[in-house]
Amino acid sequence: MAGIPKTMRAAAIDRFGGPEELTIHTLPVPEIGTRELLVAVHTAGVGSWDADIRAGWWPEGRPKFPLVLGTDGSGLVAKVGSQVRGFEPDDEVYAYSFANPKGGFYAEYVAVAAANVGHKPSRLKLEEAGAIGTTGLTALQGVELLGIRKRDPYVVFGASGGVGTLAVQFAKWKGARILAVAAGKDGVRLVNDLAKLDVAIDGKRDDVAEEVEKFAPDGLAGVIAFAGGEALDACVDRVRPGGRVVYPNGVEPAPKRRRGIEVDSYDAEASPEQFKRLNDAIEDCRLKVAISASFPLKDAAKAHERMAAGHVIGKIVLDVR
Repeated sequence: MAGIPKTMRAAAIDRFGGPEELTIHTLPVPEIGTRELLVAVHTAGVGSWDADIRAGWWPEGRPKFPLVLGTDGSGLVAKVGSQVRGFEPDDEVYAYSFANPKGGFYAEYVAVAAANVGHKPSRLKLEEAGAIGTTGLTALQGVELLGIRKRDPYVVFGASGGVGTLAVQFAKWKGARILAVAAGKDGVRLVNDLAKLDVAIDGKRDDVAEEVEKFAPDGLAGVIAFAGGEALDACVDRVRPGGRVVYPNGVEPAPKRRRGIEVDSYDAEASPEQFKRLNDAIEDCRLKVAISASFPLKDAAKAHERMAAGHVIGKIVLDVR
């Protein structure tokens, strides 16, 4: 890789607010610590968690502005911290780093803890890997938490979004019978293209309760949810005693609790072991990544406007290089 410049282009905010606050800045390239990597970003994922931070959420106190957004992405290793092992300059990587005080992936360079970085799966392009740092970990860990038993019936609710499109593939790989609740006819088409599903329905138009009853007359073994609402509650009502409902924190409204079933929320965790598990799953199930739209870095605000408009099928990304 060519020499590292002193400054970089980045999409950042100077204050909390709407998408219009996200503008292009020229900022110093971040310095890395001994256990960090400097990554030359190729692709940045765009997710609801980025919008939450832009609008004013921060884990503690207030961040330092200008604040570069971006929770996940992919690129090439540009520099390796002195205590980091297992990575070399020019390695192709993807990463997850939530609320990073040194700045996120909407930039030409990002400093990220090496523990939050994985080597790019060989079957994926850099653009595809950049879309799934967060969603891939969230999908796989949720499917594992669900405790799938082969040939048992499960519902993936919110199946056509960035996480759901991956979860349906991981769940089928685990041997489950799956009813996928997608959004719109295009969402149904997409999830059917991604995985050999047993049933896929449109949660906006189909009678979800009736379809679930037909799919699992003896009750569901479980539900994994990436969206909320009355239709989700209809699925939860069909979970048989001893079954399980899981969802990542942030799903609103959260699934209702019901006596006799487990309802568990979770946060995705990043570590070398988790990225190794994710990479193995990606290869074994021959994962397909659905990218709905790609915006140049300068149009990061437009990407957030598109996300805010709703009905995003798959994942939005920023093309940084």
